[in-house]
Amino acid sequence: MIPYASAAEAEAALGRAMTWAEAAWYKYSVAMPDSWLHCHTTVILFVIYTITPLPLLILEQFAPSVILPYKLQPGVQVPLADSLRCYIEAACVFPIAVGFQLLSYPAAAKVLRTRMGLPLPSVRETVAQLVVYSLLEDYLSYWIHRLLHTQWGYEKIHRVHHEFTAPTGFAMSYSHWAENLLLSIPALAGPVIVSCHITTQWLWFSIRLIEGINIHSGYHFPFISPSKLIPFYGGAAYHDYHHYAGGRSQSNFAPLFTYCDYIYRTDKEVSFFPCPHSTRNNVLLPGVRSYI
Repeated sequence: MIPYASAAEAEAALGRAMTWAEAAWYKYSVAMPDSWLHCHTTVILFVIYTITPLPLLILEQFAPSVILPYKLQPGVQVPLADSLRCYIEAACVFPIAVGFQLLSYPAAAKVLRTRMGLPLPSVRETVAQLVVYSLLEDYLSYWIHRLLHTQWGYEKIHRVHHEFTAPTGFAMSYSHWAENLLLSIPALAGPVIVSCHITTQWLWFSIRLIEGINIHSGYHFPFISPSKLIPFYGGAAYHDYHHYAGGRSQSNFAPLFTYCDYIYRTDKEVSFFPCPHSTRNNVLLPGVRSYI
């Protein structure tokens, strides 16, 4: 809750006029408890998880000729019922998460040290924090993912997520509860180590969720893919191979950037992988579409 009785008092404390964004933030959050702002994270993620996979899902059902030419595994069609099952099972977790956030907020506030008030972070500060969070999350997720591909980790936990050898957007959160818990650690590590404003936190988790849905979409659109513009960016094609190989896979563990796979020599590039940094371990999969 912002500790100012009026906008004029807030501007006096800032020593300047509020920007339009700060004025909007003041109006929205001035009377809202910090615990409720903290819970916004789950609500925002639920909305994103519900909406983001829908365009591809709708096109698959009603205009397959438009979308299927870009499918990475065109010989495998995920039934609509399976996609909806993934969504329902994952969606049931969100109300529980809100309750947990409310109950755990006093402890979370001490650990995260999230700022809720004014001023809002600058663009430079936000971008710098997002870069740090991304690199840290990638490194930690890489090693957790490799542990989940040990025999015990895969058989007891990770095999649930790999039920889909040709993934779909809603399958992004379709995992064993223990895996979801483990992989929340890397996502939280950045904000814990480098504290941020709550709006940056919302943006960070939103970006990671959207990217997670993207790499599980099962589609590669070469005309909009950032793979050729951002160094070490994997994308959907990179992760699709990991699902294609399933339990046999000992490569392509990276969730976003592929630098750990490259450093530790676990990057495998198939014919459709738009990963210019790696030329070793190339394989051509039967029944998989080529985009090079």
